[in-house]
Amino acid sequence: MATTAGAQVVRLSFWAKMTIGMSLFIVFGFAQFALRGFVPYTQVPLIFHLHGMTMLAWLGLLCTQSVLAGRGVGLEIHRKLGWASALMLPLIMVLASVTCVTALQAGFFPPFFTPAYFLALVHVGVVIFAVLLATAIAWRAQADWHKRLIIGSTVLLMEPALGRVLPMPFIMPWGEWVAMVIQLGVVALVVRHDRRSLGRVHPATMAVMLAVVLGHVVIELLAISPWWIAFAGRVAAA
Repeated sequence: MATTAGAQVVRLSFWAKMTIGMSLFIVFGFAQFALRGFVPYTQVPLIFHLHGMTMLAWLGLLCTQSVLAGRGVGLEIHRKLGWASALMLPLIMVLASVTCVTALQAGFFPPFFTPAYFLALVHVGVVIFAVLLATAIAWRAQADWHKRLIIGSTVLLMEPALGRVLPMPFIMPWGEWVAMVIQLGVVALVVRHDRRSLGRVHPATMAVMLAVVLGHVVIELLAISPWWIAFAGRVAAA
């Protein structure tokens, strides 16, 4: 009996496994990129480090929350930490935007990305991430929607890591679509879980799939739109 009880204590829910797995992948994507010497840490502006530390703290909070949510005894702490998540959202958005603009003006972005594409990549991604996360927080009382939207927001965070893992210089201009397929593959795990546990695909899961596709389509459209190209040029030259 003691062994069985111990096994139940350490057992992670599907949602915790998904969150921890994606978070580890994101950390790995950035870590291997740095270890390969592609990040000049001593040369980048301070905002880059602040952005990185904030996102690392966010992933840590996310993993903690996912574990607490799967244990009845941790639900109260989970709810209290949820307010920390809400407070961090505007900070994440501001730091992502400022870091992107700083990177454009300092020339710290991939040479195979145009300024318009890079500006769209960051801002469209962070806006859709914020919409999913804010909706998840607003609907926190509906656990079925809440946990799927949280997973969806984390799927969106995979894109910067994918950009550092995939051989982007060799697959552009198809890199955006390759990243989309991989992200949808991750969402497909939730689809499979839905069908096994509910017998159908949950509307929140379908909303996440739509958000992933919409994000990539909007990024590609903005990157080739004359008005956005002109705007990105002004931002880079400011």
